Amino acid sequence: MAGSDEAGHDLVTAAQAEPSRRARLRGGDPGARHKGEVVRSDFTDGFTALAHLALTGAQVSARVIDVRTGKALFSVDDHVVLPTASVGKVLLLLEIAARLDEQVHSRYDLLDRTPEDLVGDSGVWQYLHAPSLPLTDLAALVAATSDNLATNVLLRAVGLDAVHARGESLGLKRTALLDRVRDRRGPDDAPQLSVGSAAELTTLFARVARGEAVNRAVSSRVSDWLALNTDLSMVASAFALDPLSHVRSDHGLSLFNKTGSDVGVRADAGVLRGPRASVAYTVTVQFEDDVHMNRLAVLQAMRTIGLDILEYVH
Repeated sequence: MAGSDEAGHDLVTAAQAEPSRRARLRGGDPGARHKGEVVRSDFTDGFTALAHLALTGAQVSARVIDVRTGKALFSVDDHVVLPTASVGKVLLLLEIAARLDEQVHSRYDLLDRTPEDLVGDSGVWQYLHAPSLPLTDLAALVAATSDNLATNVLLRAVGLDAVHARGESLGLKRTALLDRVRDRRGPDDAPQLSVGSAAELTTLFARVARGEAVNRAVSSRVSDWLALNTDLSMVASAFALDPLSHVRSDHGLSLFNKTGSDVGVRADAGVLRGPRASVAYTVTVQFEDDVHMNRLAVLQAMRTIGLDILEYVH
């Protein structure tokens, strides 16, 4: 898509393809729901929202699938590789969970932070006095607050090569955690913390939901960690869940997700389970973050896709 007028026009055309169906889904046709029929979103609003972003020069990669059937419900340039900021930390969590399952590490292993691990931005450990924390507590901090200091300590403990190998074993070719977290990236450092395609990330999250990422125990541990995520500012903003407490089902909805934020990057990958269906999704947007309105437009578009997802599962 790469922000071209032609790509944006294609999205708008798709968005206008079934207006009567959208009206039924929004309640215009009282006969639309009957005999247990699952009335699902056609993602028209999501297409339109992304079209507007494309016309402003943003790059978008997005995919939504039904977890049970694997059917693609929505996709836009889902094989394009874009920066995903902290979303790549999910690969570190998978490696940690696999090592716990293999008993390479104990959940009570204490890990020390060092001056080399220190980094700013997201996370709370940098504000705490404890110099050491158990391995599983660090994983929980990464999942809940995308804790950068905890990420660096865990990466030092397992090694970036092991995380790469884990990703390869899961069949990932376009998705990777490239580096430790740094306050500044020099010419010899990886240009991004992580990259990924919406196609691979959505499939990965669906596998976690089905208990197929490494094995059921590893998948369950990772999904439990990710259910702690307090960042519901993007796609998940549409689900009206409590950002600080949504481990349990709320109004028939349960969510686990991982987000990433950087200058000019917003990414959200997750799984939403509802009364009617469950979906795995990924939406990544790279954009010019020079004015605040651009960022607001990206977040609004991501929320619009979230509303389409909510309609499908609820």
